[in-house]
Amino acid sequence: MFTGLVEDVGRIAAVNPIAEGGARLTVATRFADDDLGHGASIAVDGACLTVVGRDLDTFTSDVSVETLERTTLGRRKPGDPVNLERPLALGERLGGHLVLGHIDGVGRIRSREPAGDAQRFVVEIPRQLMALVVEKGSIALDGISLTVNEIIGQDAISLMIIPETLRATTFGARKPGDPLNVEADILGKHVARLLACRSIE
Repeated sequence: MFTGLVEDVGRIAAVNPIAEGGARLTVATRFADDDLGHGASIAVDGACLTVVGRDLDTFTSDVSVETLERTTLGRRKPGDPVNLERPLALGERLGGHLVLGHIDGVGRIRSREPAGDAQRFVVEIPRQLMALVVEKGSIALDGISLTVNEIIGQDAISLMIIPETLRATTFGARKPGDPLNVEADILGKHVARLLACRSIE
């Protein structure tokens, strides 16, 4: 369980395909060894992975075929920056919203423009996820907990990204056309599933 508050911007050090499918991802990070041991969970651009190897300034995770196909991790190459977050510890403050690290689909930045000292992003969201998005509700994009400013048509949302978020995450370098991992709010997913089951009865 995560909160969508990015703790470190790491960099992809290596992407090595696995013969049986999937890949082994090595990521450079500033996290100390005792903060990210073998078997620990880590959100990489919002996707929950398990640490299977640790070096002085890198960690390694195995990425399944499913994760490569459903997220942007299959497109990452050495040198790419990625948002990193360790799991929420029980009893800590929940600064963002409940984020599982289970990516629902890939969106795309349509536009970016200044809005005061912030930046207004318009992001295209897969249509099948739009029913789970509400104005002023929460959404996780590349693992960042964000507030939906406005719903635009049937396939896009706008967000106001403040300077601190631009500085502390990969959003500062994002540009139109860039893909983003999308995780809808878990509360919306549970409500949608409940209503779907009731309609079957």
